[in-house]
Amino acid sequence: MNAPLLVTGGTGNIGSRVVPRLREAGRDVRILSRHARPDAPGIHHVVGNTVSGDGLAAALDGVDVVLHLAGGAKGDDIAAEKLGAAAREAGVRHLVLISVVGADRMPIGYFRSKAAAEEAIAGSGVPWTVLRAAQLHDFVFPVVRSLARMPILPIPGGLRFEPVDGDEVAARLSELALGAPAGRVPDFAGPEVLDVTQLVAVFRAASGAPQRRGHLPIRLPGGIGRAYRAGENLAGTDADRGHRTWARFLDQSQAAPV
Repeated sequence: MNAPLLVTGGTGNIGSRVVPRLREAGRDVRILSRHARPDAPGIHHVVGNTVSGDGLAAALDGVDVVLHLAGGAKGDDIAAEKLGAAAREAGVRHLVLISVVGADRMPIGYFRSKAAAEEAIAGSGVPWTVLRAAQLHDFVFPVVRSLARMPILPIPGGLRFEPVDGDEVAARLSELALGAPAGRVPDFAGPEVLDVTQLVAVFRAASGAPQRRGHLPIRLPGGIGRAYRAGENLAGTDADRGHRTWARFLDQSQAAPV
């Protein structure tokens, strides 16, 4: 019997890339979302809300693996706690969570919520796997595009990113969901560590715009600034790395002119 695999956030940026891979592997997929959607072969949509807990019992009925990709600006810790409890009651045998690199190190509410979500999943009583991923190219793109349009580029000292390809993250998540529970696995990040100047320069080159020389150094204050300067948002040397670079992403996505 092909027990359905439940994906929360299955219609989002990562989820929409994961679901086809699970189908290719022969798994039936149940997608939990807040609004009703039409089904497709091997894909069934159910309505529910991980933060309120509405619909979770029905969504988990008969499910053996849950891939928790749903997230937002806040409430990820609450959602993870409720999903973990519901998964335990439903007899789920594997619960997979996507988190963010530096979740337990960065003094920012979003990161702290992700760290709390990890703790909730680990303490749920369900065998689990947690993958921390770096910021996706898709997330970095609009930020860099806005910066590239400024007449003078603000440069926060020490602010670096290691953007990673969404398809590569989706492939890793699919692999984990189809495998055995593994606890916290190595972080997954992009192949490069780039500061703001480098990100913007590559973007402008990809879009055919001339490089600008006007820079305005900025010092990020307080604990957040210290954490970024220390690279607390970056993966360590033991991380798994994707292959698609920032320049390759921009080339293949046909970056919009500045």
